[in-house]
Amino acid sequence: MSENGYDDRLKPRLIACVRKQYITPHLLRVTFSCDDLIGFPADKNGGLIKLFFANRTTGTLDLPWREGDRICWPKNKPVSRAYTVRKYRPETNELDIDFVAHGTESPGSGWAITCHPGDVIGLAGPGGPDPLLQPADWHILAGDLSALPAISAILEELPSTAQGHAFIEIDSADDEHSLEHPANVELHWLVREPAIEPLPLEKAIAQVAPPEGVNSISAFVAGENASVVACRNKLIADYQLSKKNLYAIPYWKRGKDEEKYHEERHVIMDEEY
Repeated sequence: MSENGYDDRLKPRLIACVRKQYITPHLLRVTFSCDDLIGFPADKNGGLIKLFFANRTTGTLDLPWREGDRICWPKNKPVSRAYTVRKYRPETNELDIDFVAHGTESPGSGWAITCHPGDVIGLAGPGGPDPLLQPADWHILAGDLSALPAISAILEELPSTAQGHAFIEIDSADDEHSLEHPANVELHWLVREPAIEPLPLEKAIAQVAPPEGVNSISAFVAGENASVVACRNKLIADYQLSKKNLYAIPYWKRGKDEEKYHEERHVIMDEEY
């Protein structure tokens, strides 16, 4: 902990690629390690992080820094994008981050597709609620491929007795793959067909119900803006969930980049329910 009360484990730092592998045709895992990663929180798998990429004009990578509660940006501001921790292994000091591979035009996907061992980006965090999914008798998890790293991390850490459903929206059946999960949490892979069903997660959530004897429900929803808002509203209406037992976070919005969507996302996150 620094003198100003800021957790030094969350400070902006540089991390280096050591290897990468395609988990599916559209999900690319990059593993990072470096001395500056030592001390990274080991209990924040699925947590929110900011990644920093080189300035588009200068090609240089300068990180922000903190002065008290204020974030200070360098003259040549880096490009920043929100991601999640897939897994940190303190015994090897390795951090896995999964990227949705959707071409080289966007900063995150483009960097991950073209990176080589030794290539460096910046990282700050992790943050977000702890835990991401509140303890309950029955759970619902829902999200698209961008939410899969967080959903996977949550599933791995649930107790073996956990019950519920996990819905994962994908654009191609090729992105379905094996996940570690409790036996009584059922996985549903939903191949998105926009012309037929624009919001498949909301429809899928409406088709399940908790078994008899369930006294508490919690949910985690993440992914594209319209889908997250629809699922959130459905869960509130059906189960009277609130922010105490429902964490719903839109990671992105169709047709908008991060810079144009940033403020709108925070408006949605700040809404009361």
